[in-house]
Amino acid sequence: MDAGTIIDAALLASMVRFVSPILLAALGGLLTERAGIFNVALEGLMLTGSFAAVVATSRTGDPAIGVVVAVIAAMAVALVFAIVVVDLGGDAIVAGLAINLLALGATTFLMRTILGVQGGYYDPTMPGLAAIELPFLAQVPVLGPMFDGQTILVWVALALVGVLQVLLFHHPFGIRLRAVGEDPVAAGSVGVRVRRVQYLAVLGSGALCGLAGAQLSLGIVTQFVEGMTFGRGFIALVAVMFGRAHPLGVLGASVLFGGAYAVAVRLQGQGIPSQFVNMLPYLATIVVLVVVYGRAASRRRARGALAEGPAEVEVAT
Repeated sequence: MDAGTIIDAALLASMVRFVSPILLAALGGLLTERAGIFNVALEGLMLTGSFAAVVATSRTGDPAIGVVVAVIAAMAVALVFAIVVVDLGGDAIVAGLAINLLALGATTFLMRTILGVQGGYYDPTMPGLAAIELPFLAQVPVLGPMFDGQTILVWVALALVGVLQVLLFHHPFGIRLRAVGEDPVAAGSVGVRVRRVQYLAVLGSGALCGLAGAQLSLGIVTQFVEGMTFGRGFIALVAVMFGRAHPLGVLGASVLFGGAYAVAVRLQGQGIPSQFVNMLPYLATIVVLVVVYGRAASRRRARGALAEGPAEVEVAT
């Protein structure tokens, strides 16, 4: 097995498809992180969006309606998360884990009651998101094979990186959002409506996770499988941490994890044991977490050394 049989145009296109749901969810996590809320519920919000997209598309035959319903459903669940965390003062991690468990149980139950199946739902007549063919792009080396024939949500994900870059650093709402995340008391003292900003951040996170779920169940595949996010929401959360809640950093981290998924899928056809292949995306996540926490520990040690330095000098004199 040589590198040429693994790395080719098809792998690059596959990588872009796998990056898009992680990137969309991670951008949603970026919003809440900037608002000072650690959103562990990304997994549950994605799963809700995936299920709602398939149900709506199977009933209407229109994937565009499926995407809209996915966004609405994920935002409704995000609203519950916002009420618990923002209004009731609940712990964001506990509330997020509860949302994840609720989404897993609810989609499993509703798949049996609404779709009449268990384990997974697949209808060969159900349309997925259409591939967008761009003849002028197809002629461009490397970029052509990567982006030609992708769904609209891939382009939406990439465009949102630029939109959030402008919103966070060049728009009054972004300044208020970052101020709330840094110090909500201080932000409130200068007239920022902290509760409103946090609600908007959580609802925006829900909308983006709904798009991520729709891309997963209508863009990458055209089906719903019980628990089909398979930890992608947690990987998106790590992408937020690794990217330091910066749009460009989150994009880079999402490319890393999406690339790991694409390579894992390619290796399944190369005679590599499936246990090792399935481990690759999560192995990449663990490595990133070690790097992130290693950097944080180094900074804490450096600050501790600076704090202790003057005291040691004073004792010595």
